[in-house]
Amino acid sequence: MSNPTYTPPKIWQWNPDNGGRFAVINRPTAGAREDKALVVGKHPFQLYSLATPNGVKVTIMFEELLALGIGNAEYDAHLVNIMEGEQFTSGFVEVNPNSKIPALVDHSTNPPTRLFESGSMLLYLAEKFNVLIPSAPSQRAECMSWLFWQMASAPILGGGFGHFYAYAPEKYQYPIDRYAMEIKRQLDVLDQHLAKNRYMCGDEYTIADIAIWPWYGALVSNKVYEAAEFLQTHEYPHVLRWNDEIALRPAVQRGRMVNRTWGEPSSQLHERHDASDFETKTQDKITQPE
Repeated sequence: MSNPTYTPPKIWQWNPDNGGRFAVINRPTAGAREDKALVVGKHPFQLYSLATPNGVKVTIMFEELLALGIGNAEYDAHLVNIMEGEQFTSGFVEVNPNSKIPALVDHSTNPPTRLFESGSMLLYLAEKFNVLIPSAPSQRAECMSWLFWQMASAPILGGGFGHFYAYAPEKYQYPIDRYAMEIKRQLDVLDQHLAKNRYMCGDEYTIADIAIWPWYGALVSNKVYEAAEFLQTHEYPHVLRWNDEIALRPAVQRGRMVNRTWGEPSSQLHERHDASDFETKTQDKITQPE
Protein backbone atom coordinates (compact mmCIF):
# COMPACT_ATOMS: atom_id res chain seq x y z
CA MET A 1 0.00 0.00 0.00
CA SER A 2 1.40 3.38 -1.02
CA ASN A 3 -0.41 5.45 1.64
CA PRO A 4 1.92 7.14 4.14
CA THR A 5 1.87 5.80 7.67
CA TYR A 6 0.48 8.13 10.31
CA THR A 7 1.92 8.03 13.81
CA PRO A 8 -0.52 9.54 16.31
CA PRO A 9 1.02 12.12 18.63
CA LYS A 10 1.07 11.48 22.35
CA ILE A 11 -1.68 14.11 22.84
CA TRP A 12 -4.25 14.84 20.13
CA GLN A 13 -4.69 18.48 19.11
CA TRP A 14 -7.65 19.86 17.18
CA ASN A 15 -6.84 21.39 13.80
CA PRO A 16 -9.80 23.60 12.73
CA ASP A 17 -8.81 23.25 9.07
CA ASN A 18 -8.87 19.46 9.15
CA GLY A 19 -12.18 17.81 8.29
CA GLY A 20 -12.88 18.41 4.64
CA ARG A 21 -16.37 19.48 3.65
CA PHE A 22 -17.64 19.69 7.23
CA ALA A 23 -14.64 21.38 8.82
CA VAL A 24 -16.52 24.67 9.13
CA ILE A 25 -19.03 23.22 11.63
CA ASN A 26 -17.08 20.45 13.36
CA ARG A 27 -15.56 21.14 16.77
CA PRO A 28 -14.52 18.88 19.66
CA THR A 29 -16.90 20.68 22.03
CA ALA A 30 -20.68 20.59 22.62
CA GLY A 31 -23.27 23.22 23.47
CA ALA A 32 -24.93 26.26 21.95
CA ARG A 33 -22.96 28.73 19.85
CA GLU A 34 -25.78 31.23 19.30
CA ASP A 35 -28.65 32.43 21.48
CA LYS A 36 -31.73 31.88 19.33
CA ALA A 37 -35.12 30.34 20.11
CA LEU A 38 -36.82 27.80 17.86
CA VAL A 39 -39.86 28.73 15.80
CA VAL A 40 -43.01 26.93 16.94
CA GLY A 41 -45.84 26.29 14.51
CA LYS A 42 -49.49 25.38 14.98
CA HIS A 43 -49.42 21.57 15.06
CA PRO A 44 -48.92 19.12 17.95
CA PHE A 45 -45.51 18.04 16.64
CA GLN A 46 -42.66 20.40 15.82
CA LEU A 47 -39.85 18.86 13.79
CA TYR A 48 -36.52 20.63 13.19
CA SER A 49 -34.64 18.79 10.49
CA LEU A 50 -33.06 18.39 7.06
CA ALA A 51 -33.75 15.68 4.46
CA THR A 52 -30.67 13.61 5.17
CA PRO A 53 -31.38 9.88 5.63
CA ASN A 54 -31.83 10.40 9.37
CA GLY A 55 -34.23 13.28 8.83
CA VAL A 56 -36.16 11.42 6.13
CA LYS A 57 -36.95 8.59 8.56
CA VAL A 58 -39.07 10.92 10.67
CA THR A 59 -40.87 12.78 7.88
CA ILE A 60 -41.77 9.45 6.29
CA MET A 61 -43.10 8.29 9.65
CA PHE A 62 -45.31 11.36 10.00
CA GLU A 63 -46.63 11.04 6.45
CA GLU A 64 -47.39 7.34 7.02
CA LEU A 65 -49.27 8.21 10.23
CA LEU A 66 -51.30 10.85 8.44
CA ALA A 67 -52.01 8.43 5.57
CA LEU A 68 -53.50 6.09 8.18
CA GLY A 69 -55.93 8.85 9.13
CA ILE A 70 -54.24 9.81 12.41
CA GLY A 71 -54.98 13.52 12.52
CA ASN A 72 -53.23 13.97 15.85
CA ALA A 73 -49.94 13.30 14.04
CA GLU A 74 -50.05 16.63 12.21
CA TYR A 75 -46.67 18.32 12.23
CA ASP A 76 -44.67 21.36 11.25
CA ALA A 77 -41.29 20.60 9.69
CA HIS A 78 -38.84 23.48 10.07
CA LEU A 79 -35.69 23.53 7.97
CA VAL A 80 -32.35 23.40 9.79
CA ASN A 81 -29.36 24.41 7.67
CA ILE A 82 -26.61 22.33 9.24
CA MET A 83 -23.89 23.84 7.05
CA GLU A 84 -24.76 27.23 8.54
CA GLY A 85 -24.59 25.83 12.07
CA GLU A 86 -28.30 26.23 12.86
CA GLN A 87 -28.15 23.03 14.92
CA PHE A 88 -26.01 24.92 17.44
CA THR A 89 -28.57 27.55 18.43
CA SER A 90 -29.67 27.58 22.06
CA GLY A 91 -33.21 26.53 21.12
CA PHE A 92 -32.05 23.54 19.13
CA VAL A 93 -29.53 22.42 21.75
CA GLU A 94 -32.25 22.60 24.39
CA VAL A 95 -34.16 19.94 22.42
CA ASN A 96 -31.15 17.97 21.23
CA PRO A 97 -27.99 18.41 23.34
CA ASN A 98 -26.14 16.37 20.71
CA SER A 99 -26.73 19.10 18.07
CA LYS A 100 -27.68 16.67 15.30
CA ILE A 101 -30.79 16.68 13.17
CA PRO A 102 -33.55 15.72 13.60
CA ALA A 103 -34.97 17.22 16.78
CA LEU A 104 -38.63 16.84 17.71
CA VAL A 105 -41.01 18.30 20.31
CA ASP A 106 -44.40 16.81 21.12
CA HIS A 107 -46.57 19.72 22.30
CA SER A 108 -49.57 17.47 22.93
CA THR A 109 -48.08 16.56 26.33
CA ASN A 110 -47.77 18.79 29.38
CA PRO A 111 -44.98 19.68 29.66
CA PRO A 112 -43.92 19.20 26.01
CA THR A 113 -41.82 16.11 25.35
CA ARG A 114 -38.46 16.54 23.63
CA LEU A 115 -37.02 13.78 21.47
CA PHE A 116 -33.63 13.39 19.85
CA GLU A 117 -32.17 10.49 17.86
CA SER A 118 -34.32 9.41 14.91
CA GLY A 119 -34.78 5.84 16.13
CA SER A 120 -36.24 7.04 19.41
CA MET A 121 -38.67 9.25 17.49
CA LEU A 122 -39.90 6.32 15.39
CA LEU A 123 -40.40 4.18 18.47
CA TYR A 124 -42.10 6.99 20.41
CA LEU A 125 -44.55 7.71 17.59
CA ALA A 126 -45.28 4.04 16.92
CA GLU A 127 -46.04 3.44 20.58
CA LYS A 128 -48.01 6.67 20.99
CA PHE A 129 -50.38 5.82 18.13
CA ASN A 130 -50.06 2.01 18.32
CA VAL A 131 -49.30 1.54 14.63
CA LEU A 132 -46.39 0.44 12.42
CA ILE A 133 -45.05 -1.77 15.19
CA PRO A 134 -45.98 -5.44 15.77
CA SER A 135 -48.20 -6.26 18.72
CA ALA A 136 -47.07 -9.87 19.25
CA PRO A 137 -44.10 -9.95 21.66
CA SER A 138 -41.85 -12.07 19.41
CA GLN A 139 -42.50 -9.91 16.34
CA ARG A 140 -42.12 -6.76 18.38
CA ALA A 141 -38.72 -7.99 19.55
CA GLU A 142 -37.76 -8.71 15.93
CA CYS A 143 -38.78 -5.17 14.99
CA MET A 144 -36.73 -3.70 17.82
CA SER A 145 -33.71 -5.76 16.82
CA TRP A 146 -33.78 -4.42 13.26
CA LEU A 147 -34.45 -0.88 14.44
CA PHE A 148 -31.40 -0.97 16.67
CA TRP A 149 -29.42 -2.76 13.94
CA GLN A 150 -29.97 0.30 11.79
CA MET A 151 -29.00 2.73 14.53
CA ALA A 152 -25.77 0.81 15.12
CA SER A 153 -24.94 0.11 11.47
CA ALA A 154 -25.72 3.38 9.67
CA PRO A 155 -22.87 5.35 11.31
CA ILE A 156 -20.51 2.89 9.64
CA LEU A 157 -22.18 3.69 6.33
CA GLY A 158 -22.35 7.47 6.80
CA GLY A 159 -19.52 8.60 9.04
CA GLY A 160 -17.35 5.69 7.96
CA PHE A 161 -17.70 4.69 4.31
CA GLY A 162 -19.50 7.84 3.16
CA HIS A 163 -16.99 10.18 4.74
CA PHE A 164 -13.82 8.50 3.50
CA TYR A 165 -15.20 7.61 0.05
CA ALA A 166 -17.06 10.84 -0.77
CA TYR A 167 -16.15 13.67 1.60
CA ALA A 168 -12.65 13.27 3.03
CA PRO A 169 -10.18 15.89 1.76
CA GLU A 170 -7.69 13.10 1.03
CA LYS A 171 -8.44 9.59 -0.24
CA TYR A 172 -6.67 6.67 1.40
CA GLN A 173 -7.08 3.05 0.42
CA TYR A 174 -7.14 1.47 3.86
CA PRO A 175 -10.20 3.24 5.38
CA ILE A 176 -12.15 3.02 2.11
CA ASP A 177 -11.41 -0.70 1.76
CA ARG A 178 -12.16 -1.36 5.42
CA TYR A 179 -15.53 0.40 5.37
CA ALA A 180 -16.50 -0.88 1.91
CA MET A 181 -15.99 -4.43 3.14
CA GLU A 182 -18.25 -3.79 6.14
CA ILE A 183 -20.97 -2.08 4.06
CA LYS A 184 -21.06 -4.99 1.63
CA ARG A 185 -21.37 -7.32 4.60
CA GLN A 186 -24.30 -5.25 5.91
CA LEU A 187 -25.98 -5.34 2.50
CA ASP A 188 -25.54 -9.11 2.49
CA VAL A 189 -27.16 -9.30 5.93
CA LEU A 190 -30.15 -7.40 4.55
CA ASP A 191 -30.26 -9.35 1.30
CA GLN A 192 -30.27 -12.74 2.99
CA HIS A 193 -33.01 -11.61 5.36
CA LEU A 194 -35.15 -10.05 2.63
CA ALA A 195 -34.84 -13.19 0.52
CA LYS A 196 -37.18 -14.77 3.07
CA ASN A 197 -39.26 -11.73 4.04
CA ARG A 198 -41.25 -9.12 2.14
CA TYR A 199 -40.36 -6.48 4.73
CA MET A 200 -37.94 -6.44 7.63
CA CYS A 201 -40.59 -8.02 9.90
CA GLY A 202 -42.18 -10.50 7.55
CA ASP A 203 -45.25 -9.28 5.68
CA GLU A 204 -45.76 -6.29 7.98
CA TYR A 205 -44.39 -2.86 7.05
CA THR A 206 -42.99 -1.34 10.26
CA ILE A 207 -40.72 1.29 11.73
CA ALA A 208 -37.83 -1.09 11.01
CA ASP A 209 -38.37 -0.53 7.28
CA ILE A 210 -38.85 3.20 7.82
CA ALA A 211 -35.52 3.35 9.68
CA ILE A 212 -33.47 1.24 7.27
CA TRP A 213 -34.83 2.35 3.89
CA PRO A 214 -33.57 5.97 3.81
CA TRP A 215 -29.99 4.76 4.27
CA TYR A 216 -29.72 1.43 2.49
CA GLY A 217 -32.41 2.02 -0.11
CA ALA A 218 -30.66 5.26 -1.06
CA LEU A 219 -27.34 3.43 -1.24
CA VAL A 220 -28.46 0.67 -3.61
CA SER A 221 -30.38 3.16 -5.79
CA ASN A 222 -27.29 5.41 -5.99
CA LYS A 223 -28.86 8.37 -4.21
CA VAL A 224 -26.07 8.72 -1.63
CA TYR A 225 -22.32 8.85 -2.27
CA GLU A 226 -22.67 7.75 -5.94
CA ALA A 227 -21.15 4.46 -4.86
CA ALA A 228 -23.55 1.87 -6.32
CA GLU A 229 -21.11 0.83 -9.03
CA PHE A 230 -18.14 0.83 -6.66
CA LEU A 231 -20.00 -1.39 -4.20
CA GLN A 232 -21.67 -3.44 -6.96
CA THR A 233 -25.06 -3.07 -5.31
CA HIS A 234 -26.70 -5.05 -8.12
CA GLU A 235 -25.43 -8.10 -6.25
CA TYR A 236 -28.22 -7.63 -3.69
CA PRO A 237 -31.45 -8.29 -5.65
CA HIS A 238 -33.67 -8.70 -2.60
CA VAL A 239 -32.59 -5.35 -1.19
CA LEU A 240 -33.30 -3.80 -4.59
CA ARG A 241 -36.76 -5.40 -4.72
CA TRP A 242 -37.55 -4.16 -1.18
CA ASN A 243 -36.23 -0.68 -1.99
CA ASP A 244 -38.37 -0.40 -5.12
CA GLU A 245 -41.53 -1.51 -3.31
CA ILE A 246 -41.12 0.99 -0.49
CA ALA A 247 -40.24 3.78 -2.92
CA LEU A 248 -43.71 3.40 -4.48
CA ARG A 249 -45.50 4.31 -1.25
CA PRO A 250 -47.04 7.81 -1.57
CA ALA A 251 -46.25 8.62 2.08
CA VAL A 252 -42.61 7.71 1.47
CA GLN A 253 -42.47 9.96 -1.58
CA ARG A 254 -43.95 12.85 0.37
CA GLY A 255 -41.64 12.25 3.32
CA ARG A 256 -38.57 12.33 1.08
CA MET A 257 -39.50 15.80 -0.15
CA VAL A 258 -39.85 17.47 3.25
CA ASN A 259 -36.91 19.68 4.31
CA ARG A 260 -35.14 18.84 1.05
CA THR A 261 -33.11 21.68 -0.48
CA TRP A 262 -31.30 19.92 -3.34
CA GLY A 263 -32.18 18.03 -6.51
CA GLU A 264 -34.98 18.88 -8.91
CA PRO A 265 -37.17 21.77 -7.64
CA SER A 266 -40.23 19.52 -7.88
CA SER A 267 -38.58 17.13 -5.39
CA GLN A 268 -38.09 19.83 -2.74
CA LEU A 269 -40.40 21.03 0.01
CA HIS A 270 -38.18 23.18 2.21
CA GLU A 271 -40.71 23.38 5.03
CA ARG A 272 -43.96 21.56 5.65
CA HIS A 273 -46.72 23.20 7.69
CA ASP A 274 -49.83 21.71 6.11
CA ALA A 275 -50.78 18.83 3.83
CA SER A 276 -51.70 21.39 1.19
CA ASP A 277 -48.04 22.37 0.92
CA PHE A 278 -47.57 19.34 -1.36
CA GLU A 279 -50.15 20.66 -3.82
CA THR A 280 -47.63 23.08 -5.29
CA LYS A 281 -45.61 20.09 -6.48
CA THR A 282 -46.37 18.05 -9.58
CA GLN A 283 -48.75 15.17 -8.98
CA ASP A 284 -46.45 12.86 -10.94
CA LYS A 285 -43.76 13.43 -8.30
CA ILE A 286 -46.05 12.11 -5.59
CA THR A 287 -47.22 9.02 -7.49
CA GLN A 288 -44.15 7.86 -9.36
CA PRO A 289 -40.78 6.80 -7.87
CA GLU A 290 -37.60 8.50 -8.95
